[in-house]
Amino acid sequence: MAVPQNKVTPSRRNMRRAHDALTAANPAECPNCGELKRPHHVCGACGHYADREVVAQADEIDLDEDAA
Repeated sequence: MAVPQNKVTPSRRNMRRAHDALTAANPAECPNCGELKRPHHVCGACGHYADREVVAQADEIDLDEDAA
């Protein structure tokens, strides 16, 4: 089993962890509907990407009418 030969000092340990911090999200506004979306991704609200519709949005279904 591997055992460290010398103690790792807190300074060296913290320097190793210097790049582990999480970065904040960078949302952009959809040019079609104005909702926030991730850059270079299809808008989840309207299905548009690069000024064209790539995912057709289904109409909302009322479950009460379908069950009757």
